Amino acid sequence: MYNGLGLSLGNLPRLSNAKSRSISAENFTGAKGAGAMATEGTGAHCARDLGRGWKVSPSIVVPKHSTFTLADIEGPGAIQSIWMTGSVGSYDTILRIYWEDQEHPSVEAPVAAFFGNAFANNVNGATGTFPLLTSLPVLVAPNRGLNCFWEMPFRKRCRITLENLSDEDKICYFQINYTLTEVPDDVAYFHAQYRQAKPVEYKKEYVILDGVRGKGHYVGTTLNVNLNSAGGWWGEGEIKFYLDGDEEFPTICGTGTEDYFGGAYNWDVNGKYTTYTGPFMGMFNVIQPDGLYGSQQRFSMYRWHIMDPIRFESDIKVTLQDLGWRRGGRYLPRQDDFMSVAYWYQTLPTVKFPPLPSLDELEIV
Repeated sequence: MYNGLGLSLGNLPRLSNAKSRSISAENFTGAKGAGAMATEGTGAHCARDLGRGWKVSPSIVVPKHSTFTLADIEGPGAIQSIWMTGSVGSYDTILRIYWEDQEHPSVEAPVAAFFGNAFANNVNGATGTFPLLTSLPVLVAPNRGLNCFWEMPFRKRCRITLENLSDEDKICYFQINYTLTEVPDDVAYFHAQYRQAKPVEYKKEYVILDGVRGKGHYVGTTLNVNLNSAGGWWGEGEIKFYLDGDEEFPTICGTGTEDYFGGAYNWDVNGKYTTYTGPFMGMFNVIQPDGLYGSQQRFSMYRWHIMDPIRFESDIKVTLQDLGWRRGGRYLPRQDDFMSVAYWYQTLPTVKFPPLPSLDELEIV
C-alpha cells in the first residue's frame, strides 16, 4: 500500500493508509477529533456570545524572551505543510525543528528568513515588508501569509519551537499539517540553516553552508543582499559547491550570482531591475532608495534544487563571492551584507550548527 509520501500529480489518485492530522491553536496535540474544543484562548472574548467551537483559540501568545513548542509529534510520519502569520515574521523570532530526540536542531532560522524574506521587520504586529514570493515549496501571500510545503519525514519524533528574542510578546497564528505513516529506510531528514555576514569580509568568500557530515542532497538557497556602496553592479560572484572532500577547488562552480538564481545580465531591463518569481527560482524583491545603481539597495532571491538536487556522500560546503566591477574592466571584491538560508536533506546525526548571531547582529538596520 502506498505510504502517502512524495506526493505529485502522478500519484495523487493513489489510496493510502496514511492518517491526516493537523496542529494549531485549536488543537495543540493534533489528536483525532480534538479540534475546536477550547474554552479559553485569544478569541474567547470575541466568541463570548457563541461559545465553544466558534474560534475561541485562533492564535497563541509567545511571551518575550521565551520559547513556545508549536508541535511535539510522535512518529513515524511527515510534516507536509506549515502556515504561519501574526507578529512573528521578523529577525527576532527563531524557528527550530528537532528530529528524533536530538538535543540540537536540524532547522534553525529567523522566521522571516526561513520564508525567504530576511528583510521583513514585522515587529509588534506592524505590517513590515513582505514582498510576495510564489514558488513550489515556499509561498509568501498577502498579507504576511507564510507558507512552506517542504516534505519533512521523521521516524520517532518531531518537535517544532518558536523562540521570541524580543522585549515584546508575539502573536502567532499557525497550522502544521502532517501525516502519520511508515517512512522508508532510504528517506533523509530536512535541514535548514541561517547564516549572515554584515559585511562580507574583504576578499573572502561568503559561506552559505559548511560543517555538514552525512549523506544527502542540497535542495535550496535563499539570499538577501544589502549593498554597502554605490557605483556599479554587485552580482558577479560565483557560487561553489565543494562535495565529498573537495579542498581548494569545488566540483560545481557557477558563473555569476544572478545566473545561479536564473537571471542574466544584471536583471537590467531598460535601465531597471526586473523582479520575477517562479516555481524553482526568483528575484522577487528590490528596494531602491536612490536609483538603479545607488547605495543601500536591497535584493531578495531564491533557488530551489528540486529538479536538480546536489547529491553528496559524506560532506558539502557552499560558498558565494561578493563581486562587482572597478575601473579598467577589473573585478571589485565588495563588502555587502549577505543573509542566507541553506536547505538540504541528510542522514542523522546533525552536526551542531554554529551559534546564531546576537539579537543586535540579527537586527535589520
